[in-house]
Amino acid sequence: MDIAGDIKRTFKEGSVLTRLIYINIGVFLLLKIIGIFFYLGGQNISLYQYLSVPSVTEVLAQRPWTVITYMFLHQGFIHLLFNMLGLYWFGQLFLYHFEGDKMLGVYLMGGLWGAFLYLIAYNFIPVFDSVNGLLLGASASIFAILVAVAFYDPNREIHLFFIGRFPLKYVAAFYVLLSVIGISSTNPGGNIAHLGGAFWGWFYIYQLRKGKDMGAGLVNLVNKIGEFFEGLFKHKSKMKVTYRKPPRDDYEYNRHKHKQQDEINRILDKIAKSGYESLTKQEKELLFKQGKK
Repeated sequence: MDIAGDIKRTFKEGSVLTRLIYINIGVFLLLKIIGIFFYLGGQNISLYQYLSVPSVTEVLAQRPWTVITYMFLHQGFIHLLFNMLGLYWFGQLFLYHFEGDKMLGVYLMGGLWGAFLYLIAYNFIPVFDSVNGLLLGASASIFAILVAVAFYDPNREIHLFFIGRFPLKYVAAFYVLLSVIGISSTNPGGNIAHLGGAFWGWFYIYQLRKGKDMGAGLVNLVNKIGEFFEGLFKHKSKMKVTYRKPPRDDYEYNRHKHKQQDEINRILDKIAKSGYESLTKQEKELLFKQGKK
């Protein structure tokens, strides 16, 4: 029973959603294990303070990487569990309409906007003047995904345990309202970050409807970094092995067709509003290929 091999295979072959969940869980376990060794060695050291976003800008200047690393950190198991459940549920809805690269862009940019709003609040709102806080967790990124798909497909109904079916727009509005109310709670920083992520989710879809993928640049950078490190550790093989892709299930097939039709409808709407010349080269090619079918 090769558990490590199965994890490696599912990570490599899985969707962006699967990889994000694996990374979050992996980081959580790794930090907990390292923490045990520090504890047994009599060292009172926590790596969380070096990976979470500090509210003090002078400290942030010494740890700029934290605006990325914080969105993969979770202090406790319950925090991790609920965030991963939310990421899975809302991520599935997002992937029904969009490809994985767009989800990665929303996750990362949502997290960055969460950190940005958190820093603005803690450095410019007087009530936080004497507070030295740390921000961690994937919540802002998850809020971005939730609001993005709710803004794109507001009337899609989802089933809530023990409650019933509700349109997605009401679910998103409820969570945003909870975060607004939560600013005066014991976790003001986290709730402010949620709102930053929610803003990005709305803004991303708003721009995407205009034909602008505002997260593409960051995703391309991440992919190039990934390819660079993959090239460093990948052994060249003299034998070329080819793999057949497994057949897509009904959900994957229908999701792909639905996503493709949505894109065609968006392009046609753009032509109706701004004319054919307003289309990008990629949009013209897609329309041409669709017309040949």
